[in-house]
Amino acid sequence: MCHQTVGLVARHLESNGIPTVILGSAKDIVEYCRVPRFYFVDFPLGNPCGEPYNLTQQREIVSSALNLFSAVEPTTTVTSPFKWPSSEWRENYMRVRPQDLEKLRKAGIDRKRERQRLRDVGSVRQD
Repeated sequence: MCHQTVGLVARHLESNGIPTVILGSAKDIVEYCRVPRFYFVDFPLGNPCGEPYNLTQQREIVSSALNLFSAVEPTTTVTSPFKWPSSEWRENYMRVRPQDLEKLRKAGIDRKRERQRLRDVGSVRQD
């Protein structure tokens, strides 16, 4: 589900008396949606609960996010104190090197073929 949709759902639930906390990494998008409570983790997308296999860190992040239920101010954002082990992910995020263009083009074609195959056998929803 995209960040904007999650934000809209959170606002709808809150307006109907159901408190929400959003845990995520796309700070600009989530704050733009004005979610009621947001626990921001400055990690690569897809890793909002922590580094893979780091159970202690994951528990602390989720616990801290759940503590936001006591926040009373609307649009509260709390930033996690954890840092990703390397800043390299940020420097390379969305970088496409010229020598990778053909490989990425081929991967896209392969992915589309696989998605179509799965649609044909009824394994994915129809767009």
